[in-house]
Amino acid sequence: MVKAEGVCKNFGALKVLKGVTLEIGRGQVLVLVGPSGSGKSTFLRCINHLEQVNGGRLHVDGELIGYRERGDKLYEMPPREAARQRRDIGMVFQHFNLFPHRTALANIIEAPIQVKGVKKAVAIERAKDLLEQVGMAEKATAYPAQLSGGQQQRVAIARALAMDPKLMLFDEPTSALDPELVGEVLGVMKKLASEGMTMVVVTHEMGFAREVADQLVFMDAGVIVERGNPRDVLSNPQEERTKAFLSKVM
Repeated sequence: MVKAEGVCKNFGALKVLKGVTLEIGRGQVLVLVGPSGSGKSTFLRCINHLEQVNGGRLHVDGELIGYRERGDKLYEMPPREAARQRRDIGMVFQHFNLFPHRTALANIIEAPIQVKGVKKAVAIERAKDLLEQVGMAEKATAYPAQLSGGQQQRVAIARALAMDPKLMLFDEPTSALDPELVGEVLGVMKKLASEGMTMVVVTHEMGFAREVADQLVFMDAGVIVERGNPRDVLSNPQEERTKAFLSKVM
């Protein structure tokens, strides 16, 4: 589903990604861990072309993301074409990003109607079903300010799912939540994984990684330091940088 080949990303003179290469199979869950500033979130944003890459290639479901290839050169897509690709890739952010002036239901139906041309009645039925799936059916008419952080994040997940994505990206979806609210969001993510959704998750929730992920990738300073079966990496890391990081977070 995702194939990254030598992906590089610079912000001015700062090299944030230094040749990241990995593959994620259809229906797999890959968890990215590592210290702050290691490039995890930047890599996630490159997958759906929220960030331009400076080198390498990213494919999702066999399609080159963000660029057209002619000969051996890449040319960036016009924004409209990049947006077309992006609508098949759901993304859930750390800080929910819900429209504050719209109800939970209205937040969910906005993109299907405006971007995909779904009829309003159909979008509403789908949104109600998604709210049911994330345990928020009774909050359809609530505004974000009336919801807890965990509830807002569950609405954000439903909103991303409303576009019927082939891939879901989660950028530290629980880090802004109070500890007692983390479990309800992770529960929704576990359910998605069990239903076969391909997911790339940036998180510090090692229990989630151990229980749900097919691959665990440890990044540091823009490179992949170690990867493997989550239980193997977490219980017996081979690299010193991995050991040092895990000793602090576990």
